[in-house]
Amino acid sequence: MGFYGDQQQHAFDESLQVRSDHFSHQVCQQWEQRALKAQSEQTRVCLLRTGIVLAPEGGALKKMLPPYRLGLGGPIGDGQQYMPWIHMQDMVRAILFLLETEHAQGPYNLCAPHPVTNAEFSLTLATTLKRPHLFKTPQWLIKMLLGEASELLLDSIRAKPKKLTDLGFQFHYSRIDRAFNQLLTASQ
Repeated sequence: MGFYGDQQQHAFDESLQVRSDHFSHQVCQQWEQRALKAQSEQTRVCLLRTGIVLAPEGGALKKMLPPYRLGLGGPIGDGQQYMPWIHMQDMVRAILFLLETEHAQGPYNLCAPHPVTNAEFSLTLATTLKRPHLFKTPQWLIKMLLGEASELLLDSIRAKPKKLTDLGFQFHYSRIDRAFNQLLTASQ
């Protein structure tokens, strides 16, 4: 999802035309340009713009859980930035769906259809774990620690998977509370 850069609170889909000098956009744009070189009459290319992948045994969730389990969880910055996310099962299903859909090509947002702010995401995680939601990580600290890469946590990306749902794909985990309930049950 870094392709889009900070879009504030605006909801958007794959049709959004982006011109940005953000680090993440530049990297993603270069990846996509390279991938499109494989496109031909015999080869279609689907560009997967992926949200934060949530899985029971790894990835972002595994790194988030320790402070939350200790009761130290909370939003990053003001928490108003939107975070695109997707359950691992839905991501795998979406990739298979695109492989099997012969006319699928171009960019696809692989993210749940109901995006949430960082504050909603972190509160839902804390609530699911039955832990407090008290500690904010200041924006300045994230910028100091991560530099340019801080935009991956601080940019607001309210992406919708319009092209995917228009093709008929149905998410099993479209809401963050349902995803956390399943993931945290699976990881115990």
